[in-house]
Amino acid sequence: MKRKARNVFYGLSGILAVLIVAGVAYLQHPKFGELPEGDRLSAIERSSNYQDGQFHNLVETPMFAGDKSFVEVLLENLRSDTQRLAPNGPIPSRKVDLKALDAREDLVVWFGHSSFFLQLNGQRILIDPVFSDYAAPLPFLNAAYAGTNGYRASDFPGIDALLITHDHWDHLDYSSVIQLQPKVDQVVSPLGVGSYFRGWGYEEARVWEGDWYDSFEIGNEVRIHLIPARHYSGRLLTRGKTLWAGFVIETPDRRVLFSGDSGYGPHFKAIGERFGPFDLVSLDSGQYDPRWPYIHMNPEEAVAAAEDLRAKALIPAHVGRFTLARHPWDEPFERMVAASEGKPFDLLTPMVGEPLELDQLQPARFGAWWR
Repeated sequence: MKRKARNVFYGLSGILAVLIVAGVAYLQHPKFGELPEGDRLSAIERSSNYQDGQFHNLVETPMFAGDKSFVEVLLENLRSDTQRLAPNGPIPSRKVDLKALDAREDLVVWFGHSSFFLQLNGQRILIDPVFSDYAAPLPFLNAAYAGTNGYRASDFPGIDALLITHDHWDHLDYSSVIQLQPKVDQVVSPLGVGSYFRGWGYEEARVWEGDWYDSFEIGNEVRIHLIPARHYSGRLLTRGKTLWAGFVIETPDRRVLFSGDSGYGPHFKAIGERFGPFDLVSLDSGQYDPRWPYIHMNPEEAVAAAEDLRAKALIPAHVGRFTLARHPWDEPFERMVAASEGKPFDLLTPMVGEPLELDQLQPARFGAWWR
C-alpha cells in the first residue's frame, strides 16, 4: 500500500509539474504583452496621475463595493443562476463593404461592445477593435455572441489612426492588432499602452502615447484628445501600470466622444464644460453590477453622463457582443430606452455593422433589433 501511495504521489506530482511548466510557457505568449520599463517608465512616473507605482483615478475608485474580493466575486458568478446572459441565437447585424465607403462622408459603424470605425473629415479611425471570437486570455472564455463576428481585419481600408482606450482583453485584442498592422498609419493610446504595440512590432514613430487631456492631430484638422475615465488597467495580475482613457475626436465641424470603460463621476461634467456640446457620444452602459458600481456605468448613469456632456445623440457601448456581468444581455438596451425618454438627446441603437451617417442622425430609423 505504501508503494502504491508513493506511486500515486509521484504521478500527481509529475502532472502538477507538467501543468506548472505548461502554464509558465503559455504566459510567455506575446499576447500578454510588455509593460513599460526604462526611460518609458521614467516618463510615466512624471505623470500627475501616477503615484506609488501605479496610475490612479481622479476620485477614489474601489474595484468592488464593500469588502468583496476578486475570488469571492468569481465564485459568486459561478454559482449564479441568472438567465439569458447571452442571446439564444444570432443577433441581427449588417455586413457592408467598408472599403467602398466614400471617405468624404462622416459616419460611424459599431461592431458590438466597444469597437467602432469612424470616418471624419476624410480620416479613417478605428477604436478598440476586437475581431476575435473570444475576448479573454484563454480561447474558451468570453465568447462573442453569434451574429457579431461578421467583420475581420481584412475587411478594412487603410486606417489613419488606431485608438485604444486601455489594455483589457475586450478592448486590446492581440490578434486583431497584429492583423491590422499593415493598414495602420498611427496608434494613439494612453500612457504605457504603447509598450504593447512596440513589443508586437509597431515602429516607434507610429505609436503616440498621452496622458489625460493630451492631444494629437492625425491630419486634415482632425484632433484626438485623451480624456479621463474612471476605471483600471491590467492584462493579467498586475494592475495600474498603464493608463486608461476615453477619446474626444474633434474636427472644425464636429465633436464626438467615446468614453471607453468608465464608471460615473464628476469627470463627465468637466469634459462637457471643456469640449462640449457633442454631436455624438458613445458611453459605457453595459456590464454593470452592484458589486462593482464604480468602474462601469449602468444605463441610467450613462444617460446622466450624456446630459453632463451636453450630447445631441448617444450610442450605448460595452454591450451587445460579450457577457461580462450577470444581467440579461439585452437589459441595458431596454433600460437605456426607458431612461432616455424625454431627455435632450437622441438615443441611437444601430445594429452591429450598420453605418450611421452623422449628417442623418435619425433615431426612428433604428428599430429595437434586440427584441
